[in-house]
Amino acid sequence: MLAVKAIKGAGWLVFSRFVGRIIDFFTLLVLARILTPADFGLAALATSLVMVVDTMLEVPVTQALVRLPTIDKSHLDTGFTVGLMRGVVIATIVLAAAWPYSWINHDSHLVLLVAVLALGPISRGLTSPAMVNFARQLGFRQTFILEASGKLTAAIIAMLVVLSGGAYWAIVANFVIASFASTVASYILAPYRPAISLARLPDFAGFIGWFSSAQLVSALNWQFDRFLIGALADRPTLGRYAVASDVAVIPTQSLIGPALQPVMAAFSQINADRARVRQAFLKATRFAMLISAPACVGISLTADLVTDLLLGAKWEHAAPLLSLLALAVAPIPYFQTLSSVSVALDRPHVIFRLNAVDLCFRVLLISIGFYLGSVTGVSIARIALSTLMFAFYLNEARRLLDLGILDQLQNLWKVAAAVIAMAIVLWLLRDELAGRNYPHVAELAFVIAAGAAAYAGALLLLGVRLIAGGGRLELIDR
Repeated sequence: MLAVKAIKGAGWLVFSRFVGRIIDFFTLLVLARILTPADFGLAALATSLVMVVDTMLEVPVTQALVRLPTIDKSHLDTGFTVGLMRGVVIATIVLAAAWPYSWINHDSHLVLLVAVLALGPISRGLTSPAMVNFARQLGFRQTFILEASGKLTAAIIAMLVVLSGGAYWAIVANFVIASFASTVASYILAPYRPAISLARLPDFAGFIGWFSSAQLVSALNWQFDRFLIGALADRPTLGRYAVASDVAVIPTQSLIGPALQPVMAAFSQINADRARVRQAFLKATRFAMLISAPACVGISLTADLVTDLLLGAKWEHAAPLLSLLALAVAPIPYFQTLSSVSVALDRPHVIFRLNAVDLCFRVLLISIGFYLGSVTGVSIARIALSTLMFAFYLNEARRLLDLGILDQLQNLWKVAAAVIAMAIVLWLLRDELAGRNYPHVAELAFVIAAGAAAYAGALLLLGVRLIAGGGRLELIDR
């Protein structure tokens, strides 16, 4: 019953993120056809600084409260107060760093851009803490309303800005308004009267300490490549790389990430039984990779079509980058699942350790990649890094759950085999269609349908079945 409830909650979150991504796609489609790669490069450079500060000071109020046996008004007040303090610190750091950052990157426009972008994370930190009550009950319909309303409002404002000649400020407006509108909506959905209190800070302190440390390292992980490219390459190059990277992570951000939020709550409810946790982890990783692996490989093999249809002809040089970066993000769902179970078992130091290892290898490999091959070299380096880190994920799961590496690999081999079969079909089909000058939209639709059929057929031949009904939804391997 718990699994069904978690899957229903995941369904709402996935649907929420999917709708949000549809809105983002529409917004990106319009902005990409009006703005230039240089505009996106400048916005990406400004956003990178804000995102590092935001992530460094991330306060996981929802995660901290979900794991507690019970919560009361004092917990909500403490969560709100911590978020308010976080906003003040973000504003102070960003304003202090804006001018030096613009000087280092030789662009005075960054000062105002960075200052305005900071309003996004500041407003998001003030979201009604009472929203946690929905997460604790694995009910995420309200989250869908929250995110959809914010995205839709931001998209409308961004369209108005770009059509009125606002250039890259449309990207800034989209970033800031999405957070602000969602925060306003949170108080409508989950009414809460703000009160300043730190009475329950001990319930947050230990968790937030490790989590924040991991978030700092994670922020550097995700933004290091953009800092490096922004400092050493021109703005159009950074813009193409940033947009390709953003498109590449769609499967993990739109599907797996939101799906694992209720999974973490489900892990928390069974964390006293390690045997059940191990089985739940194996099922969660299989579901995650079942969805993300074919999506990543599919995007990689159709990057030219996706880029042309989504962004337009002036972004054609981003297609090779997207093809590589889509493969680089394939192992991320395994880390996301491992992070969820680490939090549920009150082992946030696991996340920090993995992020620290990732950062060490990332700085080395991406620097070498850029030196040898500019942004293409960076993209290849990210594939090498992801492969290396997947080995660390397997080992960390072994240590945390007493789950053998071979057992983990056996849990995924059929998914891997089906993805390989799909990739072969797509490669042969695209080779056959090459030079026939079909409309890209028709070719992409045909390739997607063929790839999906090949993937599903391979899973069925390997004995993988999805069983639904009788109060359960389960992936069966026979």
